[in-house]
Amino acid sequence: MLPDYVDFLIKRFQKPDEVRTFEKGQFELIKIGGMTIGRATYEPGWKWSQHVAPVAGTALCQVEHIGMVISGQAACAMADGRSYVMKPGDIFYIGPGHDSWVVGDEPYVSLHFLGAEKYAHE
Repeated sequence: MLPDYVDFLIKRFQKPDEVRTFEKGQFELIKIGGMTIGRATYEPGWKWSQHVAPVAGTALCQVEHIGMVISGQAACAMADGRSYVMKPGDIFYIGPGHDSWVVGDEPYVSLHFLGAEKYAHE
């Protein structure tokens, strides 16, 4: 536990506070400055509805996300059929009720600034 007077802190994903693992992927969390920031790393072939849904207990992801794609590409499909492909450098907002999957043969990595604490969590 940190003392109350800490006014400067650096953390790195090489030593995350928590790691949530599932088939073909992991979600690392860092808690800092009252925020929880997540880093998603998914292998080619990863799909939320196949690899995370069993942990989450829902057919579609019900977490609201704001994040940024670091590398690779992923598609997101909303419950109403709208779909999008996210690419490196994209800053994204995704509302609850979606599926997502890696596009192509490169691993997908993104940072999550909203929703990280609830993601891939029972």
